[in-house]
Amino acid sequence: MKSKRNIIWIIIILMIGIYLFPTIKNRVAFAGNKPALNEMSPEFSLKDLSGKNVRLSDYKGKVVLVNFWASWCPPCKMEIPGIQKVYTAYKDKGFTVIGIATDDVSPSFIKSMGMSYPVVLADNEVISDYGNISGIPASFLVGKDGRIIKKVMGMYFESSLKSDLENALKGRK
Repeated sequence: MKSKRNIIWIIIILMIGIYLFPTIKNRVAFAGNKPALNEMSPEFSLKDLSGKNVRLSDYKGKVVLVNFWASWCPPCKMEIPGIQKVYTAYKDKGFTVIGIATDDVSPSFIKSMGMSYPVVLADNEVISDYGNISGIPASFLVGKDGRIIKKVMGMYFESSLKSDLENALKGRK
């Protein structure tokens, strides 16, 4: 009886491992992908919803959160309010966010989510330059010097972002 129970537990653990393997593999691959930590963040010029060009270099000297997301993505929708909260608190202290939508997002969606930071539409080049983004949300915290301080695959929780941002604004990594 005990060995039967052990076999069942082994099967359950194996099934969980098989289920989680792709997620873990993607996170490890993301961490090792270019651009790497401490490398210069790739420059981009993307159009916002009104057709205006937004460039990363427009924010030189600021800490910038480059956040890849989509309107259909539940974790993206869950992290946006926290990102907005941090943006509102720190936008006058040397911080900005550039939300890079990987789908065709409408101005009404942006408004309904309360997003007041710049939102631009992704193109194939920026997705490739940032490591062939395949899972979202994906975020890159870029220091004042343009180097990548932190990469986050999945939700960037408000408390983590705030802590990382405060360190970045003080010049610590």
